[in-house]
Amino acid sequence: MERSRIAVAGASGLIGSALVRSLAADGHEVVRLVRRPARGADEVRWDPERQYVDTTGLIGCDAVVNLAGAGVGDHRWTDAYKRTLRDSRVLGTAALAEAVAALGTPPRVFVGGSAIGFYGDTGERAVDEDAPPGDGFLPSLCVEWEEAAAPAQEAGVRTVFARTGLVVAREGGAWGRLFPLFRAGLGGRMGDGRQYWSFIALHDEVAALRHLIDTESLSGPVNLTAPHPLTNREITAAMGRVLHRPALFPVPAPVLRAALGEMAGDVLGSARVVPRRLLESGFSFAFPGIEDAVRAAL
Repeated sequence: MERSRIAVAGASGLIGSALVRSLAADGHEVVRLVRRPARGADEVRWDPERQYVDTTGLIGCDAVVNLAGAGVGDHRWTDAYKRTLRDSRVLGTAALAEAVAALGTPPRVFVGGSAIGFYGDTGERAVDEDAPPGDGFLPSLCVEWEEAAAPAQEAGVRTVFARTGLVVAREGGAWGRLFPLFRAGLGGRMGDGRQYWSFIALHDEVAALRHLIDTESLSGPVNLTAPHPLTNREITAAMGRVLHRPALFPVPAPVLRAALGEMAGDVLGSARVVPRRLLESGFSFAFPGIEDAVRAAL
């Protein structure tokens, strides 16, 4: 990709900060959206809850990437926190999509964050981007999240939804919590371990996002997951092998439900999601296997 000006919302998060580093290292001009007054030309003030974006800072951007959203696993899913999860995604996406649509010369592409939670519990059934949404809180949230980008689509901006899986990284997300447990020899399967986890190495996640920005033929939903999802039992065994620690401490489903509340359904549910459109568009994974992904994170 030629040197471009790219705006990133959620630039301080796990994925956003890695994407910003990658783009800047290759000489691209990165503009970060911030919730305080901008301190320079590389920042744009926005307030997603109040639907405000300083559109002057988006002028000249070739791409806008929205990765903003409260952490799904940061708190129990009380009614109040579910509102926070929804508002941080839906209102932020709507604000950015409307800002993009209002520009005289809009960007080439709007990449909106989404998640494989769209599909709900798929059991042992493998699903790709053609599958309908599942049932429950996360699927309904993902549907609203993607629908909020309608203003950008209606303005003719190529819009892509990055339906991201579980990102294998030390710095945060689900794996940020798993690594310390396994290092201490306290890791093990969750529930019966038969549920599928669709993972992706952080390196591949960033490369895939850049691929979405670059690939003119891609629009709509694209699954960002490694090619071969594995069961929780297989993944925890691989973690033990790579870290040279036993994986002998399973967490029973009732304990997870007591500790996590409604969110336990997401941990115990099965998401066997495959990246059909990503592969068909020519993307190549650097760390397709779970052991490769874990070693890359380390």
